[in-house]
Amino acid sequence: MDKLHLEVVTPARVVLEKDVDMVVAPGSEGEFGILPGHVSFLSGIVPGELRYTAGSEKEVLAVTAGFAEVLKDKVSILVDAAERAGEIDAERARKAMERAKERLSRERSDKDIDFSRAEAALRRAVARLKVVQKTV
Repeated sequence: MDKLHLEVVTPARVVLEKDVDMVVAPGSEGEFGILPGHVSFLSGIVPGELRYTAGSEKEVLAVTAGFAEVLKDKVSILVDAAERAGEIDAERARKAMERAKERLSRERSDKDIDFSRAEAALRRAVARLKVVQKTV
């Protein structure tokens, strides 16, 4: 057992299916790393960076909320959305981040603003921009 089979799946498509050496994911209880032979567990996934290593190749994806299932030789990441750096429109992500910051800066009593959605949008935009910046 020297490899993990990594699958990253969204409702729209299989984003990635690859044998890798290591995975680091943004879990609901904090970032966690997985090596071959890891103990099985389930975890929530929060918006952030999903990193993996396959030989000398190191890659990063931006992921949104979802779940991870870890088995001794397989990692399944099921998220609402996942993007490679080349798929991310950095300008669009910057605009989304600014809109979310503007919404969050309003008074909490403003009934027209859904603050939990604005916070989620901000986390997604920040994750997307971090992934783009790592590849520049």
